Amino acid sequence: MKRSHILHALVACAVLVAGWLVYRTLSQYSWVEITGSIAAIPTTSFALALVFAACSYLCLTLFDFLALHYVGKPLSYPRAALASFTSLAIGHNVGVAALSSGAVRYRFYSRWGLDGEEIAKLIVFCGVTVGLGLITLAGLCLILLPGTAGRIAGLGTAASLALGLACLALGATYLALAAFVRGELKVKSWRFALPTVRLAGMQIVIGTLNFACVGACLHQLLGGKTGYMETTAAYVVGNLTALVSHVPGGLGVLEATIAFLLGGAAPIGALIAFRAVYFFIPLPLGLVSLLASEALLGSNGDAGLRDSPN
Repeated sequence: MKRSHILHALVACAVLVAGWLVYRTLSQYSWVEITGSIAAIPTTSFALALVFAACSYLCLTLFDFLALHYVGKPLSYPRAALASFTSLAIGHNVGVAALSSGAVRYRFYSRWGLDGEEIAKLIVFCGVTVGLGLITLAGLCLILLPGTAGRIAGLGTAASLALGLACLALGATYLALAAFVRGELKVKSWRFALPTVRLAGMQIVIGTLNFACVGACLHQLLGGKTGYMETTAAYVVGNLTALVSHVPGGLGVLEATIAFLLGGAAPIGALIAFRAVYFFIPLPLGLVSLLASEALLGSNGDAGLRDSPN
């Protein structure tokens, strides 16, 4: 079987799984519950949630843009943004992003001149950026709100502060290694070529900003029933569990987060609205982008998206 046929099959599977997950999530509620709960959210809050979700996806496109510089193939930002948004709009819903969004990324970048090894390095770089952003923001939340974040993690105030400092120390260690260590970082059979200190610093800043935007999106949909920092603390600490478990779309994490924040049952409106804003709305846009790119870009990727290292 040709490689292109395998890629097409993987993309088709990703689309089908994403559609099934959307159906499974929404099938828990009646149409009246869905429309009524979303209608209860103030228009301004819903609009701001859309803005913060868009800012998060903007940050994610910069992950790919930085990664292309890291692997030595600095394509233009429009190409990086197209590949990033399309792959993540699908991958966020399917889960196991390294495989689901990775297959879509491979389709884009392989026709733009990157080989398999370079694409694998790009995916790892983006994954490291996600981890750095999540750990850094979690560390800040554990230090600034040791009571809230500590209870989520099952820790006391002192342990929460210690864990927060440890999270920030990981980011600082990564920066130090990037500044002073040349070549690859080796841990048993795992190898990772360290980026420049400038790229490493941008990874931490943009990665943290991404999750800060996600927290702001959720905060708006909760209608001010809890503070921004409390919302973000609950989300990022809870999301660490989803990252480790590879739960598709973080199913269950959001419910537990909101239930913790409000001390009871999670409101249907906030749950559905967040999934709609951050997961379901980008999904069809990503699918359209994928289908359009297949039709317009073909196998060579030429569609007026000129390469530029800047």
